[in-house]
Amino acid sequence: MGNIRESNKDSRKKYFFFDIDGTIAIGMPRYIPESTEYALNKLKENGHFISVATGRMYTMAKDFCDQFGISNMVTDGGYGTVLDGKIDIKPLDKQMMIDIVDVFEENNIPWAICLADERVWHTKDKRFYDIMKRETKNYMDTIIDRDLDIRKVKDVFKGFACIDVELESKLDALKNVTYTRYSPSYIIIEPDDKSLGIRKVMDLMGIEDQDVVVFGDNTNDIKMFRPEWTSIAMGNAVKELKEIADFVTKDADDGGIEYACRHFGWID
Repeated sequence: MGNIRESNKDSRKKYFFFDIDGTIAIGMPRYIPESTEYALNKLKENGHFISVATGRMYTMAKDFCDQFGISNMVTDGGYGTVLDGKIDIKPLDKQMMIDIVDVFEENNIPWAICLADERVWHTKDKRFYDIMKRETKNYMDTIIDRDLDIRKVKDVFKGFACIDVELESKLDALKNVTYTRYSPSYIIIEPDDKSLGIRKVMDLMGIEDQDVVVFGDNTNDIKMFRPEWTSIAMGNAVKELKEIADFVTKDADDGGIEYACRHFGWID
């Protein structure tokens, strides 16, 4: 009779939540490297649960996820979930938006808002359109409404403001706002706690903390790198994320996800 050896492979079903931009998707336009696509498919073959956890609006994540067969989502920075085809998206805090838009108006800062979870922003200032056309190549449709009143709209799902880094440092009111910056020219006002959406999925599915695995690369992933979950930072991640991660893998464009999954024994 042969010797019995204990395997290092973790046989429990895991629930993976992947950031999109800079984690599973790289380049412009975004694409999934072959090694990452292989790892995701192997995880699914091995019976694991796969979801994205992104700051993107649902409407801007859906096409990407459909392309790669990812049906579960945490979107809108933790305010949106898609599970078993059921879509649930919560708007931003209305009073927060009223307060910060008042500050933008006082400081003559061009701003815009999304009134639904769709690829359309509404603004009263053509300067916003001109700046964002240059910065984003019109990845959103623009509606200019000179009478746009933040107090009269029902819901706001994202906000945008054309603020440079220097002006940002002078606006104390931004301390009361959840926002991210991906460009020197503007900020995006959006939820920044993906763990909220992950918790909702966990509650719906009865998932235990020990079975949750999160992958990320940027500051908007910090709040989902919780100590009770397994957190993996990409090699290309920001320093702040690497410092709190359980494991730092290779870069996203160097097989980082596959490398981590093999390291932990989730795929062969």
